[in-house]
Amino acid sequence: MKKPLVKVDIVEDSTDKSKKGSRRKFIKLSGLGIAGSSFLLYGCSADDMFNPEQPVEGMTPNPEPEPEPEPPVDAVFDLGSGNLGILNYAFALEQLEAAFYTEAVAGSYYTGLAADSEEKQILEDTWYHEVIHREFFKTAIGAATAATPEAMLPDLEFDFSSVDFTDRASVLGTALVLEDTGVSAYNGAGKLIDVDAENGGTYLLLAGKIVSVEARHASAYADLLEPNTTAFARDEVLVSISGVGPAFDKATPPGDVLAAVIDTGFVQTEFTATQLPTE
Repeated sequence: MKKPLVKVDIVEDSTDKSKKGSRRKFIKLSGLGIAGSSFLLYGCSADDMFNPEQPVEGMTPNPEPEPEPEPPVDAVFDLGSGNLGILNYAFALEQLEAAFYTEAVAGSYYTGLAADSEEKQILEDTWYHEVIHREFFKTAIGAATAATPEAMLPDLEFDFSSVDFTDRASVLGTALVLEDTGVSAYNGAGKLIDVDAENGGTYLLLAGKIVSVEARHASAYADLLEPNTTAFARDEVLVSISGVGPAFDKATPPGDVLAAVIDTGFVQTEFTATQLPTE
């Protein structure tokens, strides 16, 4: 399947109308796409120093060897602090989603659906939008780290072997979990964005636009799994504020989101978030 062409413009907000009849009208411009892989630093051990068996005139027998360099150490990427840390965090989540849907649309469950199937269209559109989100964040973070490119989360590696891409329930169930996680993650990260910092207000605005689309994705998959029910607005993903009843989406702090993501076993690249707030 041909991958979508992605053109990202950080400044202007597109108002182009979607093609009539396309379900892309409800999909997001989300994309904290994070790419991440560990940086391995390799060093070479120094050769053994000359150490003659017999003393040589004018030389000290068995001279002390030069200290050998420290052994190689795996350099694990840290997401960083402030708004850049939040961008890297979102980028990681978007990379995860984009990678999952890329495999999903290559799997036999998806390819076996009728070409005009609404279910197939939803999966394709979600894949398309998650790739856009990933590339958007890659571009935004690239601009923010132009002088320090090492501060940008590298491409992450994933393992989705635990997902059965031939099975409808496995694919849609995983999609629902990822989308629900995305909604609570964006809600939890929004309050951490420093709007007084450079581009802070823009980042918060974009996060709001992304989370709304993530929520639409989640509702679409919930409805596919339990059609003609109220699953699209499940109480289990909502919370109550001031005792008014469950009517607000959850907001989960980065530490809890990342722990849940790591528990899935999908993310194979190690990275840390030591500088992001845990609450």
